[in-house]
Amino acid sequence: MAKQARDPFSLRDQVALITGGGTGLGLGIACAFVARGARVVITGRREAVLQASAASLGAAADYRVHDVTDSASHCPLVGSVEAEFGPISCLVNNAGNLVKKPTEELSDEEMLEVLNTHLLGAFSLTRTVARRMLDSNAGSILFTASMTSLFGIPYVAAYATAKSAYLGLVRTMATEWSSRGVRVNAIAPGWILTDLSRESLDADPERKARILARTPMKCFGEPEDIGNTAAFLASPAAKFITGACIPVDGGASIGF
Repeated sequence: MAKQARDPFSLRDQVALITGGGTGLGLGIACAFVARGARVVITGRREAVLQASAASLGAAADYRVHDVTDSASHCPLVGSVEAEFGPISCLVNNAGNLVKKPTEELSDEEMLEVLNTHLLGAFSLTRTVARRMLDSNAGSILFTASMTSLFGIPYVAAYATAKSAYLGLVRTMATEWSSRGVRVNAIAPGWILTDLSRESLDADPERKARILARTPMKCFGEPEDIGNTAAFLASPAAKFITGACIPVDGGASIGF
């Protein structure tokens, strides 16, 4: 009898490190990875949140308290994960923060705070993980981009700058590393219903209606929509996809 081919969508034997994995989209990604057989380590700055989320994910999940802006901690973090679970096969750069105000009121310090978290922190951690992946000629790196990577949204200049810069990083890293076995991609979530976004949208019915009006599917997404896309991109099923930014947005980026 012929040996049954392995499921190309499986993440069995993979080790995923997910920053900002304790809540929202990061937790949705972690859930999808665990469901497909991966060992997952989530990170963030709030231990109580991480501990509860890891417990909800089950025995295949663990956590590390970590501040992505602390570049000196990246090597110890990666070393700790690899010592306990083995080489990291997928890194998901999802940690982030947001300053929302008119651009003319945005301070240099606020701009740097957002860039240090989204852009410099993700770049530094990616570089640390990628060096190990390149040594083994295998790995997948994902960035959580945004609708602000694709079109203008008011009052989030720092966030939009960082998320737009992600696309430059993804394309450059993909051209350098893909021939060496490391794929690099991004996901651009549309309007996804997390606890925080649901509260914000419910408090602003006009904005909620405006978003739905420009979304061809006329609904909001769920964290699992982002998780399933991330799990696909990390899997062997996506082995010929690199340097891409995939909108998961119900059509919002092409709607009118």
